[in-house]
Amino acid sequence: MITRPQNPSVWVLLFSLKGSIIPVIWRKVLFTMFISTVVVATHGTLYHYKVVLTATPFTLWGLTLAIFLGFRNTVAYQRFWEARTLWGELLIVSRNLTRQLVSFMPGLARSERLALAHTLIGFGYALRDHLRREPSSDDVARLLDPEAAATLEGKQNLPNALLGLLGKRVVDRAQQAGTSDIVQVEMDQQLTRLSYVLAGCERIAYTPIPYPYILMLHRVVHIYCFLLPFCLVNSIGAFTPFAVGVLAYTFFGLDALGDQISDPFDTQPNDLPLNALCRTLEISVLELLEEPAPAPPQAEDGVLL
Repeated sequence: MITRPQNPSVWVLLFSLKGSIIPVIWRKVLFTMFISTVVVATHGTLYHYKVVLTATPFTLWGLTLAIFLGFRNTVAYQRFWEARTLWGELLIVSRNLTRQLVSFMPGLARSERLALAHTLIGFGYALRDHLRREPSSDDVARLLDPEAAATLEGKQNLPNALLGLLGKRVVDRAQQAGTSDIVQVEMDQQLTRLSYVLAGCERIAYTPIPYPYILMLHRVVHIYCFLLPFCLVNSIGAFTPFAVGVLAYTFFGLDALGDQISDPFDTQPNDLPLNALCRTLEISVLELLEEPAPAPPQAEDGVLL
């Protein structure tokens, strides 16, 4: 996730590359401007044939394309925001469970309380790795005790297995502490909410926007930008590459931005900062237990991962 000042200057807004989509699309934009320059140099002639294109079809085509790009980006942002909402739910439930451990099991030994807390924190890190399709990280390994590591060895869905282990441990410790059935039900409901978070994140991660829809948009955007110089060369002449570059930046940028935020769990600059969210979860849980907590996450070169 890009970190930025609340009130950026006009210079930053117009010329900053950090957080911009330009690093992703600049090759396409320059290639389109190069084609426009060739069209201007040849006066729109292709193999001794004068290509004449009027503005009317491009106006209708551009309007339709803008509507489709806007709709796709709206769907992509809905996926992004739902993913952020689910991770916010994960943080809320983790704090609730930790608070309940402290309030309803005051006699629980420090080692047992830490084991439960580490399992809960490990669920967050395991979910991050699972959504990014990465192997289990060192963050998960440092939090799991030998018994938990042996129980989870070979599991394909590690966060789901961790959630099952956490449920068993919470019930066992609650029964040992003599907590009432009502409290146990309430804690189980919190664990059920974690299951919903896991399933919701998996739905987003493993159900992409239909590929034919994306493929059609990619093709139409490229064809539109490559044919546009033949429409403009007779009316604006040498300014054609500049005008085409601006339109190409707009359409290619919207297309690329939709691609990025449609998969919010990736590690691109505009995706969710799952590393930072996991660290925030760890800090929240450990501070509620009055245990030493790691330092807050810091952005690197303006990017929070």
